[in-house]
Amino acid sequence: MRIVIVGGHGQIARRLGRLLTARGDSVAGLIRNPAHSDDLLADGIQPIVCDLEAAAHDDVVAALSGADAVVFAAGAGPGSGAARKHTVDHRAAVLVTEAAVRAGIRRYVMVSTRGAGSPTPAHADEVWAAYVRAKTAADEHLMAQDLDWTVLRPAALTNEPGAGLVRLTAERSVGEITRDDVAQVLLALLDTPASAGLVLELAAGPDPAVEAVARAASARTGEVADA
Repeated sequence: MRIVIVGGHGQIARRLGRLLTARGDSVAGLIRNPAHSDDLLADGIQPIVCDLEAAAHDDVVAALSGADAVVFAAGAGPGSGAARKHTVDHRAAVLVTEAAVRAGIRRYVMVSTRGAGSPTPAHADEVWAAYVRAKTAADEHLMAQDLDWTVLRPAALTNEPGAGLVRLTAERSVGEITRDDVAQVLLALLDTPASAGLVLELAAGPDPAVEAVARAASARTGEVADA
């Protein structure tokens, strides 16, 4: 497959990119900062410089063209204010979603966040609340499109080594999940077309990532997953 990872220099994105290239897939990473190109090249990933806060729609369509799937893993990142949560986590996500439709790419996996899809608590930090609202709006826009989309909402992220064991459900996630394990689940989702149309909450748990994705997909189709 050819996969385009949007936000290609992010921590989850690079982990996923290395998994994909290691097995022979063609991977491109959309990045805002040209200085990150060498890191992606070292991972075996084609860098495509595209500032989603300034890019024209046609430029994003061109960047995605020829892909078999898109993974949206971009974000304004730590230290950014509420305004950039809107311009990156919402508006840029909408831009990429619409570009994927125009480019004729069916498969689209969204890396969302815990708390998306639910009202933010009254005591929530202003920036966190803006982030959750932005991700919720981006998810809802994606789900309204004629795409084979999957929305993944990981719990609190850590940089501990991944155990490969997860809990993947339709209920709101609690706890933590390593970025390694998020990447493993994303890989399994890309390999499981029947996971399209699912909104999945992810946290550390008892199940191997591939089995967890297969079970979630089979539950949607009414089939019984292999043990």
